[in-house]
Amino acid sequence: MPDLSFRIEGVQVVPYAVSPLLAFDLHVANSTSEPIHTVVLRCQVQIEAVRRRYSAAEQERMGDLFGEPHRWGQTLRTMLWTQTSIVVPGFTGAAQIELPVSCTFDFNVATVKYFAGLEEGDIPLCFQFSGTVFYEPAQGEPSPGALQVAPISWDREAKFRLPVRTWREMMDRYYPNSAWLCLSREVFDRLRQRKAQMGAPTWERMFEALLEEITQGVAS
Repeated sequence: MPDLSFRIEGVQVVPYAVSPLLAFDLHVANSTSEPIHTVVLRCQVQIEAVRRRYSAAEQERMGDLFGEPHRWGQTLRTMLWTQTSIVVPGFTGAAQIELPVSCTFDFNVATVKYFAGLEEGDIPLCFQFSGTVFYEPAQGEPSPGALQVAPISWDREAKFRLPVRTWREMMDRYYPNSAWLCLSREVFDRLRQRKAQMGAPTWERMFEALLEEITQGVAS
């Protein structure tokens, strides 16, 4: 029966996808001799937040995620980032494929707050794999030529450190000099009404005016 192992060897920003997309270079190896027909692969990606250090500025930005730094011993935990899947075509021995991971820039999502709060360095990731492998029995085994099916062992995983600059490069490519917010329709309607009352030509100008009003109110 096949014995698969996985290794992440690199990552690139996919430049022309519909939404922000990273492609991780995934190396799949089979330690036994059976020819692999297909692998239906599922992957859960987790952020191992406890496996890196944080500057004072980073700690301040992440206050709404983990609370005050003195509580991080209890609040800093591994976070689920995303789940993805892919079909690996047939191979013998080993194969190299791209594992796509779709990203968002919605600051209501905890992982986006985490990524955006980092200044430099790497993001420790853990890729946990599951799925099904379809293979042909090796020479000398019963039922030669008949397709066999086996599950992928639940303990298969790969570690990788995603450079913060790669995540920033991706978001700068898809959202140059901008950020993305998701609002309830009620709040959006109120803002749209306020924008019309102010005669602001753009949303950005309206928010600038509101910030000026707040600043003046605090100063007075």
